[in-house]
Amino acid sequence: MTKKYLLYFDDTGGRDPDKSSYQRHEERRDGMDCFGYGGFLIKEEDVKEFIKNHNAFRQHWNIDYPLHSSKIRGGHGKFGWLKKPENAGQFLPALQDYLLSQPIICIACIIDRPGYVERYKERHQEKLWYMSQSAFYILIERAAKFADKNGRKLEIYFEQNGRKEDRDITRYMRELKKSGNPFNKNPSDQYNPLTTDDYKRIILGEPRRKTKNVPMIQIADLVLYPMAKAGYDPQYWPYKALRDNGKLIDCLLNEEELASCGIKYSCFDRKKSK
Repeated sequence: MTKKYLLYFDDTGGRDPDKSSYQRHEERRDGMDCFGYGGFLIKEEDVKEFIKNHNAFRQHWNIDYPLHSSKIRGGHGKFGWLKKPENAGQFLPALQDYLLSQPIICIACIIDRPGYVERYKERHQEKLWYMSQSAFYILIERAAKFADKNGRKLEIYFEQNGRKEDRDITRYMRELKKSGNPFNKNPSDQYNPLTTDDYKRIILGEPRRKTKNVPMIQIADLVLYPMAKAGYDPQYWPYKALRDNGKLIDCLLNEEELASCGIKYSCFDRKKSK
């Protein structure tokens, strides 16, 4: 019987890397300007209990609508009741405890958009649109490596976003299995890239899209934001809670594996130099 890890992922930020595009918008209050894919890995045999726990949590809080990260953080829409400090003070710690109790392994690839444009605008101006594709390749390769290391295959699920965006995900996966990771081999060799045969052997089928009604997609959304935010603020407390409770893939890797298998923060050099 084939043992599997299931990867559920969502996206964060806009896919458009063009500098003039993001400069037209006001700076976000959270100080972030990134694009990323991320979510979590879960053993197939743990999914049934995961869904049971998810339904129990929502029932306890009388929530009959999907958990949504940005709406919860801002108290928007159906989560408007979180505008009251007393409600938020009870719900948010309970939500954190619920997340930390689940058998998940959080993983992501986060790209700082200004840093990405700054790095590639001279040499690869015509390929700046590859940002989302790069994030996908990095996320999938690292998830596949982890699954393979643990003697499991990998199935991939993502939140449906739009017809074009969903087609892109499928196309990215087909190209990965056909041609492998297209990054320059010289700097990438240190990351022990997988081969096309590896991808075909480890990854089962094509990525499948799911709606926000699926419990695992909701949790992928909730854990992705803290990982993205950590690229700008490593002390962000929801991220620290995931880290301190061993919920990040980094917590399960040795020092030598972190660079090639851990959560990836790309093009954040400009942040460090300030």
